[in-house]
Amino acid sequence: MPAILRRCAALVPFAAVVPFLTAAPPAPQPAPRGYVCLKAAAAPTIDGKLDDEAWKAAPWSDDFVDIEGGKKPTPRHRTRVKMLWDDKALYVAAELTEPDVWAAITQHDAVVFQDPDFEVFLDPDGDNHYYAELELNARNATWDLLLTKPYKDGGKALTGWEIVGLKTAVHVQGTLNDPRDTDRGWTVEIAWPWAGLKELTGVPVPPGDGDRWRVNFSRVEWDTTVENGTTVKVKGKPENNWVWSPQGVIDMHRPERWGYLQFSTKTSGPVDYRPDPAQATKDALHEVYYAQRDYHAKHGRYARAFADLGLDKPAAGAPEITPTKCGYDATLPHAGKLWGLADDALLWTK
Repeated sequence: MPAILRRCAALVPFAAVVPFLTAAPPAPQPAPRGYVCLKAAAAPTIDGKLDDEAWKAAPWSDDFVDIEGGKKPTPRHRTRVKMLWDDKALYVAAELTEPDVWAAITQHDAVVFQDPDFEVFLDPDGDNHYYAELELNARNATWDLLLTKPYKDGGKALTGWEIVGLKTAVHVQGTLNDPRDTDRGWTVEIAWPWAGLKELTGVPVPPGDGDRWRVNFSRVEWDTTVENGTTVKVKGKPENNWVWSPQGVIDMHRPERWGYLQFSTKTSGPVDYRPDPAQATKDALHEVYYAQRDYHAKHGRYARAFADLGLDKPAAGAPEITPTKCGYDATLPHAGKLWGLADDALLWTK
């Protein structure tokens, strides 16, 4: 996070009641998924067709699952992604199978997920704050947002923010907005220039070999019916949320549950994915964060010690809780560094 950005808008006493949105902790999940992003031998042409020679070297991701995880039914339509990068941009390709491709929204920065959509979430430095979201539908209508921090922590979505140099394209494999036939689906290509990512982080951009970023992908799909020859959403039915790395809760704005994007300077694989060695430390800190929210709701203040939270000691060790003028910091050492998580979910290390 850039040094000029501060997480405390105002100084408040530690025991003061700090209003925030309620947020249940995610259900336990396996470790976040990982993907090795190879360097492109040549930049793909952004036309939505995924037939470029460059994409042949990039492996497909695991298929998307329900946002709440493996205990929920397998999505009825397949979704998967692949990624590449070069000195100019990060490239994302997605394949969404769909027997009836439809979309109504055409204007930029509309609420695109009211249509079936594909979404990208990026947090280059993995601090849970100042991350980007991009949504697009089968008409290639886009909505790009900058999130100051998660909604549950009082974050704001800055819809006036625009991704510098963004290029997107969609290719429909069938007929758009015609339920009389059976479509194959739609494919997406995105070129997200590094210039549009430097605004989010102080980490090296473009990344170096072995660098890890936090990323996730979501697909919103609606239950539909056909009325008077037109596909319409079934009234009263919520959307389906299918994701690459499960969140454990119906909320994409839990960056700590996103997957890892591991960059490689190799142009062909295989390249081994290396899980984050600090994952257990991060998980222990986030367990304290959610327990602190519950404690605050009951007592009107945050706990001052780990023992007050009623948690079992994590394998990574019991975090230390330090009151601050804004709330608290939970800290835990790992591999010669001190990792910390603040009351507004800001993850830091020194």
